[in-house]
Amino acid sequence: MAKHPYLASQFLLATLKETPTDAEVVSHRLMLRAGMIRRVAAGVYNWLPVGHRVLSRVQAIIRDEMNAAGAQEVLMPAVQPAELWQQSGRWKDYGPELLRMTDRHQREFCFGPTHEEIVTMIARSEIRSYRQLPMNLYQVQTKFRDEIRPRFGVMRAREFIMKDAYSFDLDVEGMERAYEIMRQAYVRIFERLGLDARAVAADSGAIGGSVSHEFHVLADSGEDGIALCDEAGFAANVETIDLPAPDRPRPDAAEAMQSVDTPDVHTIDALCEFLGIEASTTLKTLVFEGEDGPVVLVLRGDHELNGVKAEAIPGITTPLRMASAATIESLCGAEPGSVGPVGLGPKVIADQSAAVMSDFVCGANENGRHLTGVNWGRDLPEPEIMDLRKAVEGDPCPAAPERAITIRRGIEVGHIFQLGTKYSESLDATCLDESGRARPLHMGCYGVGVTRVVAAAIEQHNDDRGIIWPESIAPFQVGIVPIGYHKSDEVRRAADELAATLCEAGYEVLLDDRNERPGVMFAEMDLIGLPHRFVVGDRGLKNGMLEYRDRRGGESRDVPLAEPLSALG
Repeated sequence: MAKHPYLASQFLLATLKETPTDAEVVSHRLMLRAGMIRRVAAGVYNWLPVGHRVLSRVQAIIRDEMNAAGAQEVLMPAVQPAELWQQSGRWKDYGPELLRMTDRHQREFCFGPTHEEIVTMIARSEIRSYRQLPMNLYQVQTKFRDEIRPRFGVMRAREFIMKDAYSFDLDVEGMERAYEIMRQAYVRIFERLGLDARAVAADSGAIGGSVSHEFHVLADSGEDGIALCDEAGFAANVETIDLPAPDRPRPDAAEAMQSVDTPDVHTIDALCEFLGIEASTTLKTLVFEGEDGPVVLVLRGDHELNGVKAEAIPGITTPLRMASAATIESLCGAEPGSVGPVGLGPKVIADQSAAVMSDFVCGANENGRHLTGVNWGRDLPEPEIMDLRKAVEGDPCPAAPERAITIRRGIEVGHIFQLGTKYSESLDATCLDESGRARPLHMGCYGVGVTRVVAAAIEQHNDDRGIIWPESIAPFQVGIVPIGYHKSDEVRRAADELAATLCEAGYEVLLDDRNERPGVMFAEMDLIGLPHRFVVGDRGLKNGMLEYRDRRGGESRDVPLAEPLSALG
């Protein structure tokens, strides 16, 4: 800890009074206003001193827990040769998010979005015998993923800092032990960061492997739906839940199919408002690109397509791509918004919940018109039936079907994987077992989005005055606001002595020595989120008192000048 206070007059407090108009979420707005970050290009940011101090504290906690779990820190190159990615098969498969480049000799490279290939190369060169196992190597490093639409500040940036770790073991059992050690280390990391986070079962995506868990910070602004059943100890991303078929039969048809005029109606919400119906009585039709032509998927109007499940459909193009407007019009004879399954040539695949609907409303494949009273079997062929939708509130819990799940929003800040031999086999990373036989290494992969953690912490900890940092990651633990620092010798002396006392006790202190109005200093301390604040003024000093306020509690109280540490617990 610093043995001296930081002076606000000599510290870059680049705060803003106005909220930037292009900031969409709380963390982006507050990081800009608190002078933590500044935009350089789309999804690329400078981290200013206040932001960098928070970033450093997050990294220190992560390093501490990784070291305690037996991992060893390394540093791998950000720029990686194409040959390794071609060997693993990901040069082609990773897609446009991979930033590719060519050097002066026309050799291809990429700016690493992750480091499985490079770390496997290390293992191939350095691990010879089972006696060197288990081994876990980690780094904290800048990554780049060329997001098609970077947004939300550092929440979904193109350049970001990640802690990525990789374990190596001789067999599946060893890999599973390493995975559990890392899972427990992650739980401790997020507890020490002061975040309400959950580990949830997840899809492995482009990284690969058989088992994975995401770590989500619970926040209303989260992009991911998290299904929870606390009674059963269940937590999973809504995209990973296999849903049972409805346990009710399809009702008999009671209406005749009719075509109705629906001018300027292009969404389910607009359709429901226009006809005065519930979304659960409608059917939405989605057309995707397939290897042999369009693929038509239908869901109940109040349900969302699960992209992970959709990508598992044989013949559908991955990554999932909506058909173009021209393709849809050629197939259906109507523009998107008026499309339905009646009369379509291609095979229609219906979600389980859509397949038990009767007398439903759908697009008429005629611009500005919809069909009502539509029934499977009578008005259109019976569809192929699959589980296609995301789980919703009230669905049965997979671990305890008699209970229902609740849905919370989450911000993914960590992801861990059991990779198995996916990379060691393709990159020929083996070691000798006890009998002298060469065996492929079993790997695990463990990531934390360091820069995203900072934004997620703000999303979870803020109020209308600004950020409320957990003390473990605050840029300074204590702020001192002297009233009349440049006018009163007594105030200046007391503020300096208070700062020295706090620094000696191990606190990092920001002393606002600027010639600013008290209201400005108070507002900036609240904005940048310092957990503790002392106010030093002539009136309080006459009574031997300081004014103290806990940022989280909000109420001010007097504490003895001679005992400031008593206020800090």
